[in-house]
Amino acid sequence: MASLAGMLQQLGHKVTGSDAAAYPPMSDQLRALGIAVAEPYAVENLEPRPDLVVVGNAISRGNVELEHVLNVRVPFCSMAALLHDEFLAGRESLVVAGTHGKTTTTSMLAWIYEVASKSDARFVPSFLIGGVAENFGTSFMVRPVSEEMRVPFLIEGDEYDTAFFDKGPKFLHYFPDAAILTHVEFDHADIYDDLEAVKTAFKRLVNLIPQRGRLVAFDGSANVSDCVSKAFCAVERYGFAEDSYWRILKMRHQGASSLWQLDRSGEFFAELTLPMAGEHNALNATAAAALAAGQGVPAASIVRALATFRSVKRRLEVRAEVHGVTIIDDFAHHPTAIRETLRALRGAYPGRKLWAVLEPRSNTLRRNVFAEALVESLVLADHVILAEVFKSESIPAGERLHPDAIAAALTTRGVPAAVYADADAIVTALAPQLQTGDVVAILSNGGFGGIYEKLPAALRATSILSTA
Repeated sequence: MASLAGMLQQLGHKVTGSDAAAYPPMSDQLRALGIAVAEPYAVENLEPRPDLVVVGNAISRGNVELEHVLNVRVPFCSMAALLHDEFLAGRESLVVAGTHGKTTTTSMLAWIYEVASKSDARFVPSFLIGGVAENFGTSFMVRPVSEEMRVPFLIEGDEYDTAFFDKGPKFLHYFPDAAILTHVEFDHADIYDDLEAVKTAFKRLVNLIPQRGRLVAFDGSANVSDCVSKAFCAVERYGFAEDSYWRILKMRHQGASSLWQLDRSGEFFAELTLPMAGEHNALNATAAAALAAGQGVPAASIVRALATFRSVKRRLEVRAEVHGVTIIDDFAHHPTAIRETLRALRGAYPGRKLWAVLEPRSNTLRRNVFAEALVESLVLADHVILAEVFKSESIPAGERLHPDAIAAALTTRGVPAAVYADADAIVTALAPQLQTGDVVAILSNGGFGGIYEKLPAALRATSILSTA
């Protein structure tokens, strides 16, 4: 929604917004754009009367602004519908979808196109990403529609529902000319009943790709295979499988960088270097490379772009280094993403003590549906600290995650774990325990009570830390 606000402003519209509580990095981006965000929601925020209200999918009946919009009949629409009508029409729609990796993969794809555009105007991208891409310093870019050619629009395709009046996935509004499908797993337990329901949503996306289009799909998931099995377009699988169209070979890591050979249909395509740790990031980069190459982007541009890719805000982002303690911010909020994040950090910081600090905040993670998987992911850390479930009162008691049970299971597995009420309690308990050389991975898809600023401040106020 924050990105859409910037895009609409770029078209010349006056844009304002409302939120219960805005937090970085998107609140920083809005402030830099001069777009006002009112907090909290109130009818007065809709004065003067807007010409159009864009209703986000977090808004439900009972919200005071939504009730006013309905009562006085202010025109309204969803984010996804407006994107289609105002930005995708007349452009080539390239959609990145999947349970994991969407934001990073879309950012990589956008940077590949940007690098390629320096020598070929066909690849000048517009894009919308669910995070701030550090190569651009923004989450969006809108370039003019060309009368001579269909210029690309790269968009992160979210499987979450669209609005209170449109419960289908947002990505069904994007009508891709080509797409990436990274992973398919059960997620969003608040809107999907089970894995089959999630797969049905992705199958519907696949069914929108025209016969002339292309689908780049991960080769290591039976769920992905099921979702792409009835595609009408060409399907190119990517990953480590011997028979994959895009195959990763000779994978290796050098500190925080990853290197591998990429083959295309059994023939050498390129040697790729990515300044990011983790097998999952190499897979994301391979997906972006595959889609770009299939759309005509030269291999040389892909190699150059990935070698200079600077990640995304809140994806393995180093927020501070204080007294030799490295504090990492990561958006991971699904057991699979948490596992891959911790694996990547193990590779990037070998031999260092790894702390995982987790806020159960997403609608799925607040529920006990992934309790066992969460333990299996967190066991990769040396120490684990959990916050209490975010807004636990909104989750039925029988469905609610119990952090104490997670901590007990981890301790039984030999990983010391503790639970604290909130960010302030965590900082008070954690800061005195940290030692020079420790790595702290803070995992949340929200603001986590300002812990990203509070923990470094507490460490700076500590004059001496013992060495490990």
